[in-house]
Amino acid sequence: MFAERLLAAQRAVQHRLDASLADRADVPVVRAMRYALRGGKRLRAFLVLESAALHGIGDALSAAAAVEALHAYSLVHDDLPCMDDDDLRRGQPTVHVRWDEATAVLAGDALQTLAFELCCDPALGPRRIDLVTALARASGAEGMVLGQALDIAAEAAAAPLTLDEITRLQSGKTGALISFAAEAGAILAGADRSALAAYAQALGLAFQIADDILDVSGDPAKTGKRLGKDAGAGKATFVSLLGLDAARARAHDLVRQAEAALAGYGPAADGLRQAAHFVIQRES
Repeated sequence: MFAERLLAAQRAVQHRLDASLADRADVPVVRAMRYALRGGKRLRAFLVLESAALHGIGDALSAAAAVEALHAYSLVHDDLPCMDDDDLRRGQPTVHVRWDEATAVLAGDALQTLAFELCCDPALGPRRIDLVTALARASGAEGMVLGQALDIAAEAAAAPLTLDEITRLQSGKTGALISFAAEAGAILAGADRSALAAYAQALGLAFQIADDILDVSGDPAKTGKRLGKDAGAGKATFVSLLGLDAARARAHDLVRQAEAALAGYGPAADGLRQAAHFVIQRES
């Protein structure tokens, strides 16, 4: 079952992340790193492991842990007062609230470098440098960082973003790491990535639409974060532009697109297909 496979991935990745910090000094910044790495859906890690299995890669755990370390860094920085200014993440105080802003900045920096350290694990094989390059591009100024910059700029814009502009923004801020995760196995195997790229593009947008839906109709006790912030700030979202029903329909259509992209893999890609459905059915 999908739930059991996702839980197994969560446990394995948490163990790998814990091991990666086991010999670090017991100082506030390292404690903040450990704190930031707790919990979460581990969807990106799951995508890495499923993509790797699809291409016969036996040990991709370090790559799965790497994308989660990088994702954690992005959340720590995203929560800072100079960005989205959130005080709750995964049901717990955000890092800058639990410690202070300087510790949060440094913990995020260290989590980012940890991600690249994990990507250099020899167990990932001879193409791990390609994985490092892909992660750098996904997380940098042509991917996640660009998306975050566009999001910040939108807050000061004279008019709300259009649907095309939101799609571009979220393709970077949310979609770039999801694309990296889904393509990781193909990268390590030196295989064609086009089908997984199409799958990930649809999946990433479906994920963000589901987030926008949760922001207006979710349960804060389940999401573990404050809801309604986008509407309160007057930000354009998929829901504000499409309406709730149309946004849900669009998310379902994107899941169908994601499934169609995997047709060439047959039943071996069922885990990835189930992940696409999970993305729009989740409650957090």
